[in-house]
Amino acid sequence: MKWNKKFTYPSCTRSLIQGKRHYDVNHEKLPSVTTILAETQTKEKRESLQAWQERIGKENAIRVRDQAAARGTMMHSFLEDYLAGKNRVDLTDMGKEARIMAQQIIEQGLTDLDEIWGSEVTLYYPELYAGATDVVGIYDGQESICDFKQSNKPKRREWIGDYFLQLGGYAMAHNHIYGTKITQGVVLICTKDNLFQRFVTDGSEFVTYQHGFLERVSQYYDNLGKSVSKMRQK
Repeated sequence: MKWNKKFTYPSCTRSLIQGKRHYDVNHEKLPSVTTILAETQTKEKRESLQAWQERIGKENAIRVRDQAAARGTMMHSFLEDYLAGKNRVDLTDMGKEARIMAQQIIEQGLTDLDEIWGSEVTLYYPELYAGATDVVGIYDGQESICDFKQSNKPKRREWIGDYFLQLGGYAMAHNHIYGTKITQGVVLICTKDNLFQRFVTDGSEFVTYQHGFLERVSQYYDNLGKSVSKMRQK
C-alpha cells in the first residue's frame, strides 16, 4: 500500500450538544454520522438492546459496553499508527489484546489496501452531518471507504446494516466535497477471540445504503422539527 495525499481534509473540533457528538467543521456544528444512526434506531433494535440489558443486568451491560469501547479505541490506535508507519507500545493486558486484534486486521484485511488518501480524516456534508472515517482510498482496485470494528462475537451480514449506512454517509460526503466516485464500503472486523471478518458492499447495493442513510438523516432532523429540504435551500 502507498500513501497519496491528494486531498486536503479539514481540521475540526468535537463537542457534545445535549450529550450527542457533534463536529465543528468550517464554522458549522454538525451532528456525527454515529449520532444520527443512534438517534434513529428502529424500534426492533431498541427493544433488542433493552432485552439484552435486562437479561444480563444493567451494571453488567455497562461493564461489557465500556470494555468493548476501550478495546476498540486501542485497536483503532494500533491500526492508525501502523498506517502512519509508527510503532505503538501498550503493555497493559487490554493493550496486548488490542494489538493482537489489530494484527489480524493488518495481516488479513489490509493486504488489499492499494492506496491511502487519508486515515482518521474528517468528512462532512455541509449543513447535514460530519464524521471521521478510518481509511479512505483504493481498496482492491476500487475507490473505497473502510472502517475497522471490534466485536465481542462474530457478526452475520444481516446484523451490520448500520455499518454499511455509516460508510454510505462517509462516501457521499467525500464524493460531494472532493468530486470522487467512491463506490465501495469495506468493514474489517476482529472479535476479542481474534476471529477476522471482512464485509464488502458495492455497486447498486452500496447506493441503496447511501439512500438509506439519507432517509435516516431526514428522520433525525424531522425529530428535531427541522426540514432537510429547507435547510439545503438556504
